[in-house]
Amino acid sequence: MSTLPRSVVIKGTGSYTPANIKTNDDLAEFVDTSEEWIFTRTGIKERRFATEGENTSHMGTEASRRALANAGIQTSAVDLVIVATITPDMPFPSTACLIQTQLGVSNAVCMDIEAACSGFLYIMEVAASMIKTGRYQNALIVGTEKLSSILDWEDRTTCVLFGDGAGAAVLGPSDSPQTGLLDFKLGADGANGEVLFMPGGGSANPATGTSIDNRLHFLKMRGKEVFKLAVKVMEQAAKEILEQNGLNSDQLACVIPHQANLRIIELLSSRLEIPMDRFYLNLEKYGNTSAASIPIALDEAFRDGRINSGDLVLLVAFGAGLTWGATLVRCP
Repeated sequence: MSTLPRSVVIKGTGSYTPANIKTNDDLAEFVDTSEEWIFTRTGIKERRFATEGENTSHMGTEASRRALANAGIQTSAVDLVIVATITPDMPFPSTACLIQTQLGVSNAVCMDIEAACSGFLYIMEVAASMIKTGRYQNALIVGTEKLSSILDWEDRTTCVLFGDGAGAAVLGPSDSPQTGLLDFKLGADGANGEVLFMPGGGSANPATGTSIDNRLHFLKMRGKEVFKLAVKVMEQAAKEILEQNGLNSDQLACVIPHQANLRIIELLSSRLEIPMDRFYLNLEKYGNTSAASIPIALDEAFRDGRINSGDLVLLVAFGAGLTWGATLVRCP
């Protein structure tokens, strides 16, 4: 008889957001914008910004501690750590290795994966696949971002959208079929890479006085193009994953989308014919936290009682790359 797990389940979740809250009015004091301009276009009212000492690894570590406590798992039992981030503490070593050290998870395999706002769904599938080999028992997956470190405060179309934070989950094997992480649908289209990117800091444009003067080390976005592509790919991924599993949208208890823009989510709701009251939203409080977006919302949805045992949940995201993904979860 095979000893391989029949499914992979979420054992626990955790999240961490900085205490430093910046409202739209706060930003309007030094950016050419207003509360009305931001909120009517995005649905965002406030966001959290990390302060000194709150690096990407620090926030990821705090979210991880909470996820492990929620799962009832000791650090010594973790044998895999995978981090999704576009704002690592440094290019290398990996943020996963830094979190490993801060947690004291000495026996874990560690790596980072960069898929921007879709990152958490990417690492979720990677971890689930590795657990299904039977070689790993407890995987810690973390989405953590300090986006305030790459924002251009002279560009009001981008700097008001993003915030900092981290979310984490502990995954493990289960012998119960048709529970846990049921299926994944990931995708990418590098031809659309320059609709959302940061040109400076890599080998193509290493840091120089000229690259700094040209503001290449800040996030760049073509907002209208991102909006159209985001709705298109999330709708496609959601419909495809439901269809390939013989499910329909009426069976979903909750949808947790990437928290980027309320208008995107509202249009997605309309196209999927899923009422907005079945979407879990925390965009108003945190803005877009990239790879941390879905795990923060997932943790809060569990804690708020929006997700319960037996519920079918859809996670769906898009991000720079262009990347996208959808994941179906049946809560144990």
